[in-house]
Amino acid sequence: MSSFETKVQEALANPHNQGEIPNADGVGTVGSPECGDMLRMWLKFTEKDGKRVIDRASFQAFGCQTAIAVASMATELLRGKTAAEAKDLTVQELTGGLGPLPPMKIHCGQLVEGALRNALENDAAGTPGKVDALPANQAPTLAASLHRKPAGTVRIVPLD
Repeated sequence: MSSFETKVQEALANPHNQGEIPNADGVGTVGSPECGDMLRMWLKFTEKDGKRVIDRASFQAFGCQTAIAVASMATELLRGKTAAEAKDLTVQELTGGLGPLPPMKIHCGQLVEGALRNALENDAAGTPGKVDALPANQAPTLAASLHRKPAGTVRIVPLD
């Protein structure tokens, strides 16, 4: 087993910050029911030394083990960061102690990065405690997101 795989297994054995944060300030969801990978991230901010910083971050994920491991690492890394600092984090930084992702797993880091950016966008304009419900385009639970009908219509185009 490679060093990367060992680190992923260690992160999965003791994942951090799984589950919903009630009254979160920001909630972000990314993924696709078609491919099966989905991730939702919650952010809760607090005031510290005159700055508004992330006090807690948590996640729920349906997807591969690497996505869960990266989300666990990222939620630890986010603590104490301002929204601007969090937004500037790269996929490589969000992977924390896992190190660089193998090429076939880069999408796992992008999934976590996307959920973080979506949560920061849904931060109720930086007003703590103002998010009482998810944005209209998000189901109440991540599992319910998997069962929602896709928006729009599907059009099948035959190839010649």
